[in-house]
Amino acid sequence: MKFVETPLAGAYVVEVERRGDDRGYFARAWCETEFAELGLANRFVQVNMSGSVEAGTLRGFHYQVTPHSEDKFVRCIAGSVFDVAIDMRPESDTYKQWFGVELTADNKKAFFVPAGFAHGYQTLEPDTELMYQVSAFYAPDAERGLRWDDPTFDVEWPIDEPILSDKDKVWPDFVD
Repeated sequence: MKFVETPLAGAYVVEVERRGDDRGYFARAWCETEFAELGLANRFVQVNMSGSVEAGTLRGFHYQVTPHSEDKFVRCIAGSVFDVAIDMRPESDTYKQWFGVELTADNKKAFFVPAGFAHGYQTLEPDTELMYQVSAFYAPDAERGLRWDDPTFDVEWPIDEPILSDKDKVWPDFVD
């Protein structure tokens, strides 16, 4: 695997290194040792899947607060998404900054989103699916969210008119 640093400390785009022949290819999708060598989460307790029927579906921004904050390792397994993380760690040099990456079933890139980050994504084509590993169990009382179009962050989404859940429509404005 190849870990590509992003402008946000601790967040990485992870590229697979394919080895193949005329039959196809083999690639490592996750390795505990390689993650541990970078000081990244190397224990995941859940694997979640998400499917979206229409292009433009936007999910997020979601995160959990301490002691239930979670690292996420996100991969698109069908279709494509614009995947975004926002650094919500007040002590970080990149606090309130965001980074986005296109994850597709074809490019096989993954996104490691550290604990303390809000996470969201927008589908770029119909019938898109994500699979992601998380380092903490879902804790409803620890769940928080940010509005997808909060001017504090000014995320540049690729599709202007997103399809949102009722919950994602009503997250409040960010207050520092």
